[in-house]
Amino acid sequence: MVKDLYIVRHGQTDYNLKGIVQGSGVNASLNENGRRQAEEFFKAYGDFPFDKLYISQLKRTEESTRKFIEKGLEFEKLEGLNEISWGTREGQPFTPEENKYYHSILEKWSQGETSLPVEGGESPDQVAMRQLEAINYIMQKQDEKKVLICMHGRAMRILLAQLFNYPLSNMDIFEHSNLALYHIRHTASMFQLIKYNDKSYLNH
Repeated sequence: MVKDLYIVRHGQTDYNLKGIVQGSGVNASLNENGRRQAEEFFKAYGDFPFDKLYISQLKRTEESTRKFIEKGLEFEKLEGLNEISWGTREGQPFTPEENKYYHSILEKWSQGETSLPVEGGESPDQVAMRQLEAINYIMQKQDEKKVLICMHGRAMRILLAQLFNYPLSNMDIFEHSNLALYHIRHTASMFQLIKYNDKSYLNH
């Protein structure tokens, strides 16, 4: 069975714009630019025959795909698609001190310490475990051949690393942009990358 996954990151929020840490504990709405990105994405894919939409439990993913929902596309919220929890850092601006901590964590993850959680938050390994349940749930739906998934930046990197059998320490090779798309095709037991962080439909 062939199954196509179209995975997009949510549109821009003011937290993104201002460089403020935004994890699963920050339920921000899209800003004006994010709403414009959502409109442009819908113009590009609004008539595409998706069978189902899966979003996280955070409203920025629902707002990013609202026009699909209003058009009648069946959707479901999955906790497993939520962003990583950045713990005590959530809602904090990137001061030099915070920036130093953030980059030290990323460095440790890139060295293989993916079981290390952010202070008060999650580790990549923990996110991967809840994602595994979500992606298995999505993949077992045999009547859903073309699936739209809207989620979050760090969570996307973790998921893509899992799908393509990369160690989580390599997750940063998967770039992401607000409302850019990854198209992934599943055939037999393997995932094939069709589009990588595509933002050709966005007016920058």
